Amino acid sequence: MYDKFENVGIAHFDVKSQLPRWVYELAMQAAKKGEQARSTIKDIKALKQRQQEIREGIESCIGGMPSSSTPMNPVITGTVIGNGFRVEKIIFEPRPQVYATGNLYLPDGMSEPRGAVLLLCGHREQAKHCDEYQTACHYLVNSGLIVMSLDPLGQGERFGFYDPATKEAPMTSVTEHENVGRQCMPVGDSLARYMLHDAVRAIDYLCTRPEVDPLKIGVTGHSGGGTQTALVMMYDQRIAAAAPGGFIMNRPYFLMTGKAQDAEQKWAGFSALGFDHEDILLAMAPRAVRVLATTYDSVPIEAPRHNVSVNRRFWEMYGQGDALDIFEDENVHRFSVPLARAAAEFFAKHLLGCTEAPKVKDSDIKLIPAEQLKCTISGQVVGEYPDAKNTHRENIDRLVEYEQLRKGLPEAERKSKAIEWLRSRVIGNRQECELNPRPSGGGEINDLWIIRNIWWSQPGLLNHCLQFVDSKLWGQKLPVTIAVWDGGSSQLEVHSKWIEKTCAAGRIAMVLNPTGIGPLLPHLNSPTDKPFKRFGIMDRHTDELMWLDDSMAAVRTYDVLRAIELASTLKTIDASDIKLYGSGRYGIYAELAALLDDRVKHIQLENRMNSIGEWIREPFYDETDSLSFIIPGMLRYMDIPDADKWLAEKGKIHETITIHSDYVS
Repeated sequence: MYDKFENVGIAHFDVKSQLPRWVYELAMQAAKKGEQARSTIKDIKALKQRQQEIREGIESCIGGMPSSSTPMNPVITGTVIGNGFRVEKIIFEPRPQVYATGNLYLPDGMSEPRGAVLLLCGHREQAKHCDEYQTACHYLVNSGLIVMSLDPLGQGERFGFYDPATKEAPMTSVTEHENVGRQCMPVGDSLARYMLHDAVRAIDYLCTRPEVDPLKIGVTGHSGGGTQTALVMMYDQRIAAAAPGGFIMNRPYFLMTGKAQDAEQKWAGFSALGFDHEDILLAMAPRAVRVLATTYDSVPIEAPRHNVSVNRRFWEMYGQGDALDIFEDENVHRFSVPLARAAAEFFAKHLLGCTEAPKVKDSDIKLIPAEQLKCTISGQVVGEYPDAKNTHRENIDRLVEYEQLRKGLPEAERKSKAIEWLRSRVIGNRQECELNPRPSGGGEINDLWIIRNIWWSQPGLLNHCLQFVDSKLWGQKLPVTIAVWDGGSSQLEVHSKWIEKTCAAGRIAMVLNPTGIGPLLPHLNSPTDKPFKRFGIMDRHTDELMWLDDSMAAVRTYDVLRAIELASTLKTIDASDIKLYGSGRYGIYAELAALLDDRVKHIQLENRMNSIGEWIREPFYDETDSLSFIIPGMLRYMDIPDADKWLAEKGKIHETITIHSDYVS
C-alpha cells in the first residue's frame, strides 16, 4: 500500500545532481585556497614555513603519531642468497607487540656505508613476495642499492585476522584495511597513522644498520605503496630522495574519476587546511623527487603532470630544478618494469652518486620463491607470536585511552565540552539560508493524507519529507513527530505501523529524507550499482566530506535541525510539541539533533546502535553504509550512551528504547 510512495521523485529540481555538485564545489573552493596559499610563496623562508605547516597538518589529520621511542627488538630470522646479493629476513616491532616483516636486500661486495631505499608495497596480498614488488627490489639491488621491502598491515605476513588453528584469514589487504580503517575514524585517527609509523620505524631500523648511510635513504612505492610514500615524504625529513608511483594527483582531477578512496587515503581535514597533492611534492623541496606514472592509470595522467609542472619553481629557488621530474610508462596501474628501471636509475644517481644509468639486464632478474622469503615459519606474525596485536586491537587501545580521558573529567565539564564540540561539527561552518519551503504534491492512503514538502537545508542542498496526517484532522494545527530512519521514504512499508500509530495519536508523522537518502539519492553510474556498498557512490561523497573536515553524519544531523526549524514555522504544526523518532543507524542523527535543539521535547529511539565504542570493539561487522554514522573524532568527546544520559537528564527520552545489535555480521 505504501510502496507506491516509496519511489516518488521531486518535481522542478534536479535533486539527484545536488550532492555531487555541492561536494565538488566545496572541494574546488578548498583546492583554490591551497593554490592561493602556494602562490604567495616567493622565497625559501616562506617555502620552509609551508613545509612545516604540511608536516604538522598531516600529523594532525591522521590522529597524531605513536611514540617512536619504544624498542624495536629486531630479529634476523634467516638469509637467502640471490643473484649478486643476499636477502635478510627481518622482524621488528614498530610499536610494542606489533610485529612488522621485511626483506632487506644487501648487494655483494660492500666495503662502506651506502644509500638505501625503503620500498612500500601496494595492495597485493603477497606484498613483498609478489612478482611486482620483488621485481622492483631486484632492479634496485642490482643497481647497487640496499633495499628494504616492507609488508603493510593486512598483507604479506601481517594478516591481522589470521587464525593459527585454521590457518586462514577471513579478510586481508584492502578488505582488512577498510574494516579496521573505518574503526579508526571515530577516535580521530586514520589507518594512515599506523602505515606511516611502520615506515618511519623501518627507516629507524635502516639507520641502525652499519651498511646504510643514514643521510642517503630514499623511499618508493606504487599505488597503496605510493600513498605510504607520500605520507613519508610529508612527514620524515630524513628522506633524501623519493619516487612515489601510482598515487600523485590532486583533488580536482581525482574528483573527475568518480572513485572512492582506501582507508589509508582518508586524511580528515587535509583539504580544509588548504593542502593537496601538490603539497606532497612541495614538502620535499629541494630534495630529489621522481614521480612515477603510467599513462593508462585510473589516476589521471594529467594530474601528476600538472603537479610536477606547478611545483618545479620551488626547486628552482634552490637552483635545483632538475631534482624534480616525472617518468611515464605507457601502461596500466602497476609498478611496471620500466618504472622499476626508472626508480633504480633515479636512486642510483641521488643516493649512490652514479653518473650513468645502471646497466641491469632483464636476464639478471631472477625472482626468489615466496616461501624462501618468509620471515616467519607459520607465514604470519599472528601465528608466530601469541601476544601479537593487530590494528583492530590497536584501535581498541586508542578507544580505551579516550574513554578513560573522558571519564577523568568532571561530568559538567565533559558534557559542556562534548556539546560544544558537537555543535561546532554539525553547525560550525554551515552557510545559513532561508528554508523557502514549498509543498510538492501529495496523495492518500486509506484515511491518511500525504503531503510532500521540500526546503533548503544549506545553499545547494534541498531536503524532502512526506507528511502523513489523519484525514479527519486535516486543517487543524497538530503536533508533529519527525522520523529519521535508514532509507527515508524508500522504506515506508517497513515502518507503516509506526506511521499509522503516530497519526492515530493525532500527530503528523513527518518522514524525513536527509541528504543523499530516498529521492535525494544521487544518480547512479548504472541501474545495477549498489550506492551504499564499500567504495560505492555514497562512500565517495562521504570520503570527500571527510577531507573537507566534514562528514555525512554531521551534514544529516544538520538536516534534522533544519527539519525541526521547518516544523516550527509551518502553520499546520503545533511548534510547542515537536518530537523526534529515530530508527536504525540513522537514528543517531535524531539523537544528536535532540542534544542541540531545545525545541525537541521528546525523542524515541528504536533498533539503533548501543554505542560506537562497542562497534569498534566488534572485529567483524556489516560494512555497508558504515561511514554514514561516523563523525571523525567523536569518541574523544562522547559516545551514544553519553547522549542517552544527557537527553534523559532533560526529560527528552520518555519512551521505551529498544536496542538491537544487528550491525555486526
